Amino acid sequence: MPLVCLTDFQAYAQEHLSKSTWDFIEGGADECFTRDDNMAAFKKIRLRPRYLRDVQEVDTRTTVQGEEITAPIGIAPTGFHCLVWPDGEMSTARAAQAAGVCYVTSTYASCPLEDIAATAPRGLKWFQLYMQPDRQLNKQLVQRAESLGFRALVITVDAPKIGNRRRDFRNQLNLKMNLLLKDLRSPKEIDALTEVVAAVKGKMEVYLDGGIRTGNDVLKALALGAKCVFLGRPVLWGLAYKGEHGVEEVLNLIKNEFHTSMTLTGCRSVAEINQDLVQFSRL
Repeated sequence: MPLVCLTDFQAYAQEHLSKSTWDFIEGGADECFTRDDNMAAFKKIRLRPRYLRDVQEVDTRTTVQGEEITAPIGIAPTGFHCLVWPDGEMSTARAAQAAGVCYVTSTYASCPLEDIAATAPRGLKWFQLYMQPDRQLNKQLVQRAESLGFRALVITVDAPKIGNRRRDFRNQLNLKMNLLLKDLRSPKEIDALTEVVAAVKGKMEVYLDGGIRTGNDVLKALALGAKCVFLGRPVLWGLAYKGEHGVEEVLNLIKNEFHTSMTLTGCRSVAEINQDLVQFSRL
């Protein structure tokens, strides 16, 4: 049976991964309220369709930090991909390169940065850094990533303490670090987005991750001011399905959904997406 939406990939991953691995991927901190609220928040936003527009040609391309990507969709930093697929982040990097999107590699990748860089030499790669108490170690990590061709540094600032990941504790999962999949303890991402966009006043690009499950969600985030969105768990679901090719399928699926959303809202380019396209449900 073909997998036709991201929840299909989610169901496949849950069925085929071990319980401890699945719980590690799917779990959040404490009662997982913010993880669930991130997805629910998107459902409260409605899109306004636009008709009688010439949408024979719809272009999903955009740029991040001056680099062109095929759509405003990237891969968020998550660690230990080898729990899900044998060559882990190497498959993820190749899929991102094939799809023409940005891949943010985690500090806690289970493959060496050298191997990730070598397997996808043309791909756009950024490096995510969890700041370590040892400043010399931070310096070495950044210099190593820079020497390997990683084009930007993504610094995590919202995790001064490891979240209380109850599922991992129950499963006695003993990984070196549990700071993965971004501790979901902050306010709902989409709700905070407009405040962040207003605060930076166009001085920098704003990105969003957390809760993106459809192409509609991508368009909603861009309409509210995000330059690009990043996928975390869905990429791991795709990796569990078919490795590199499963991640490609996930990326292409959501890119196609985003193309449809742009078409139905009358947007011929990403530049035409604006806040007039969304309304908040009163329900």
